[in-house]
Amino acid sequence: MEVIMVYEERNTWSTLIVSVVVMIGYVIVVLQAAGGGPLTGVDWFPLMLWAIGISIGATIVLSILWGMIAGAKDPDDVGRSDVRDRDINRMGARVEQAFLVLAGLGVIALCAVGADVFWIANTMFLGFAVSTVIGSIARVIAYRRGLV
Repeated sequence: MEVIMVYEERNTWSTLIVSVVVMIGYVIVVLQAAGGGPLTGVDWFPLMLWAIGISIGATIVLSILWGMIAGAKDPDDVGRSDVRDRDINRMGARVEQAFLVLAGLGVIALCAVGADVFWIANTMFLGFAVSTVIGSIARVIAYRRGLV
């Protein structure tokens, strides 16, 4: 049984796959850089910038490659979006915003207690990642089961 995916759904899957892989990679690299020592001693900023750059670049590349494969199979439908796609995207954005608010509140709380900048930055970074993953999952579910 072949699963047919529209343009926006393929892009959602690309974002979801890359986000999960890059975040796991980021955590592993940060833990290795700590070498059993305190995480606050890690030079996290360049690692985070690399993770962001790789995530953006890999998502674009995966979306393009997946689109090319889909375009070879069905050239008429490769980049089409409709009202359903926009509704699903809006719903996913609302889910993402909820998690960004939670991350923002976490950052404010960490600032209030004078936490190290490592924890503040990584809380927000994790908030961005979690919001992207959860928003993408919500979109995929909506594509597969429909909007309620």
